[in-house]
Amino acid sequence: MRKTRKILLVFVLALVFTSLFAVPAFAVTEDEVQQQVNTIGREGVTGNIFIWFLCAIGFLKVSQKIDSFMSSLGINVGHTGGSMLAEAMIAAKGIASIKSFGGHGGGGGSRSGASSGGSYGGGFASGGLAGVVSRSFRNSAVKNATGSKEGGLGGKAFASSLEKGGGFANRVIGTVATGNISTTGSMTGEKASAALSSYLGYTALGEDAEDVPNFSNVEIGGGRIMATETSSEHPEGIAIGMYHADQYMAPSGEYSTVTAADGTTWYKQYAADTVERKPYKAPDGNIAYNESIVKKLPDPPKRKDRI
Repeated sequence: MRKTRKILLVFVLALVFTSLFAVPAFAVTEDEVQQQVNTIGREGVTGNIFIWFLCAIGFLKVSQKIDSFMSSLGINVGHTGGSMLAEAMIAAKGIASIKSFGGHGGGGGSRSGASSGGSYGGGFASGGLAGVVSRSFRNSAVKNATGSKEGGLGGKAFASSLEKGGGFANRVIGTVATGNISTTGSMTGEKASAALSSYLGYTALGEDAEDVPNFSNVEIGGGRIMATETSSEHPEGIAIGMYHADQYMAPSGEYSTVTAADGTTWYKQYAADTVERKPYKAPDGNIAYNESIVKKLPDPPKRKDRI
């Protein structure tokens, strides 16, 4: 009779823990995760993940104790965990892999806080486990943005945020835009065109916004943004060059100052009329020149770290 009561108590406890932990975990959808990111910020979400991770470990440890108790009663059960030594070795190996991944960053040519290379936000262990998860999540998003890696939770969050012109996508774009190309990479192609529209705040205006320019031939990275802008003012398209104000001196000639969605300041120049001279050999044997006026970007300004 006593043995039967113990068995019933074990099953009741298992049912209670399953109801508390399993149901909320499986009820979370991707849209709800994105909504949480937009509502409380990336740091808050990573903190919640850390708390959930601790609860999950606690639940597994309790399950392991229940399995051991049931085994002592002569009931065959599956193993929910190994020895503490094996678990410690697995954890150490995982931490070493993440540390090696984060260590590929490094000081690049940029001096801004968002452009330190492949790792972001300080040392590997800063911020504890939540900081490690946050940096790994952002690293995944940056690699997805530059095309060096596809998929992953960070990549999916970046793509979802990019469609709405969200803050997370713009921070990732800013990291690439102000980063060192040799370590962070660069953005090109259709994804770069969508990224520039988001980074300049046009995507967030919605599909019904008027006088919104289109961008093509976009290259983002190294403190520069090069593109062709097509708008009602320039229906045939015109080349533009943008230079991060913290990394470049003010350019010569006419330019404007633009504030991106992440708050960074950029110098913006349009291609200007320039006389182009093409040599040819005249009938008398002398060298002559055909002159024409073309639209051409001025020479880029000097970098502040190279003066």
